[in-house]
Amino acid sequence: MKSDEEFRAAIAGKQVPILVLDQKWHRLFAVHGKTDEIKEAEGALNALLARQGKLNTDLKGFKVLKNKLMDSIVQNMDGTTEAHMDAAREKKLDEDKRLIEEVNQKIADAEDELLEIPKQIREANNELMILSLDYFYDKIRVNQEESREIEEWITQVRIDLKKNIIRKQNRDINNREIYAYLHDILGPQVLDLFDIQYEQKDAETQ
Repeated sequence: MKSDEEFRAAIAGKQVPILVLDQKWHRLFAVHGKTDEIKEAEGALNALLARQGKLNTDLKGFKVLKNKLMDSIVQNMDGTTEAHMDAAREKKLDEDKRLIEEVNQKIADAEDELLEIPKQIREANNELMILSLDYFYDKIRVNQEESREIEEWITQVRIDLKKNIIRKQNRDINNREIYAYLHDILGPQVLDLFDIQYEQKDAETQ
């Protein structure tokens, strides 16, 4: 039995593909299915990937919104001095500036999280790989043992088959000898007595 430490050492420094995106990885569980522990780790990794995707989408949206707000500020200030700015336009500018500050904070938060999430994804993926290695190790051991037992069964069946083929041939030869002897003495009527129509046909072809 291998330990988690041995599995961790095995994947240390390796570029492990994102398992949940790897169809070959999924196919390895096609026969027996995934354990609850693997399913839980798979769900955690999927959640991180979904979070990363949402952050990237949100970040693009925040930047688009910021550009719109910047355009709005420029349009409201264009050709207007502070002395001649009306109250409505000034209120709009203040609101846009406030929104830009909020958007800037959201952009900063999203960028900070996006810097951390690849590490979290890598760690979650490695944990899933370790759980998978543990599963594969056990499955290989079980498959090897079952394969060995099946091979022993096949070997024994072959031996028994050879023995039974010889036994069958001996029985058939003996029957032909008996039939031939009785046929010579009693004639064809012996067939009805011993119900050996098939043996007659077989013997006649010899």
